[in-house]
Amino acid sequence: MSTQRQNDQAGERVAKRIARAGLASRREAERLIAEGRVAVNGRPLKTPAVTVGPDDAVTVDGQKLPEKEPTRLFLFHKPKGLVTTARDPQGRPTVFSRLPENLPRLVSVGRLDINTEGLLLLTNDGGLARILELPSTGWLRRYRVRVHGTVDEASLLRLAEGVTVDGVRYGPIEARLERRQGSNAWIMMGLREGKNREVKKVLAALGLEVTRLIRVSFGPFQLGELKPGAVTEVRGKVLRDQLGRRLAAEAGVDFGPAARHAARRGGDADRRR
Repeated sequence: MSTQRQNDQAGERVAKRIARAGLASRREAERLIAEGRVAVNGRPLKTPAVTVGPDDAVTVDGQKLPEKEPTRLFLFHKPKGLVTTARDPQGRPTVFSRLPENLPRLVSVGRLDINTEGLLLLTNDGGLARILELPSTGWLRRYRVRVHGTVDEASLLRLAEGVTVDGVRYGPIEARLERRQGSNAWIMMGLREGKNREVKKVLAALGLEVTRLIRVSFGPFQLGELKPGAVTEVRGKVLRDQLGRRLAAEAGVDFGPAARHAARRGGDADRRR
């Protein structure tokens, strides 16, 4: 029996069910619950600490959850000036308002600041988004950073030991100088935690002002030649291979009937060997 099917039979938290349907991230789902917009079997919820089974009817704003589609992942080249949220109270343009209309409902894997450019992962599976955001997943995020100021290469190397800035401890960071351009320089950085404004805060502690920040990779996925504002889908087989069995099981991903059939055939072959 698949991990996903076992989870469904055992029940799961209602916010997780909403996230898996691709309607919102788990955090956003908890906010919807707090606002009284979620009901189970017709009863509005007051807390996210509710477990639902496969036969429970979950609605948001009176509407049934969309049927869960096979897990999909997209790469988006986020331009500067977009916020990574579905709606912005300040009326600023969002990532999701710039996506093609033919895409499914998507959530982002983490966020990029409004002035940060580069690779943003988008998925229709909130469970996958949650797993890929976790530092424990171990996927390295790489950034090209343009800074203003004098770069001390020895200080960059010491970031590999971790650093504390304003009472916040940041884990090991890979950092190396790429090139200097007068009073500016380009630095390549790799980190696994991705705390709020981590790159800017760490470099500010070294006396450097970040003037441009571009995420060039997230785990095995690369920005490559993807144009600003463009989006491309990761092929299902590539996604399965890159996730591996452990992450796929933890996220509870579902690659559709064809993938399940292939997995069963693979399991039969393993038993024959």
